[in-house]
Amino acid sequence: MLVFLISLVLIGLLVGALARLLVPGPDPMGFGATILLGIVGSLIAGLLAGLLFGRGAGFVFSVLVTVGLVLLIRRTRSPAR
Repeated sequence: MLVFLISLVLIGLLVGALARLLVPGPDPMGFGATILLGIVGSLIAGLLAGLLFGRGAGFVFSVLVTVGLVLLIRRTRSPAR
């Protein structure tokens, strides 16, 4: 169980960091938020891939879904113009 949790955190960090790097501009998001974002993005990607394709999501699909989440968070946090 401990190995699973450590791998979950590492994969969440990797996916979240890559997604944040792919979206240009500043992100006032901390280390923990990046990990949670990566975990949630990977979970959503896995659920979508299971429903649409009948199999698990790949790494690239997880990063793409997480990029969408970064854009969504940035849009909700930006001040109204």
